[in-house]
Amino acid sequence: MSTTTDAITAAVLFAPGAVLGAAALISQRGARADSAAVQQVLAESAAERAARTASTDSAPPDGGEGAPTPAAEQPARLATVHQFPGAHARRAA
Repeated sequence: MSTTTDAITAAVLFAPGAVLGAAALISQRGARADSAAVQQVLAESAAERAARTASTDSAPPDGGEGAPTPAAEQPARLATVHQFPGAHARRAA
């Protein structure tokens, strides 16, 4: 192949990537400012949500029953578990 053919092939293969890469870099210029604005809005929303939940009790907003309080004692066992003879031999195999 000739040098001209190689140059044309290289231009066809690399030119779209270069154009798209330049466009992607240009579009990323404003991403930092957008990201900062998004982070600011999320921080304000989280602060508002935390203030709202701190001032209310544990009842849900629709007036339903609140969350149950966790029990301090251990739950009662419902059944006794027996190990079958030979169960260890099957696990070892």
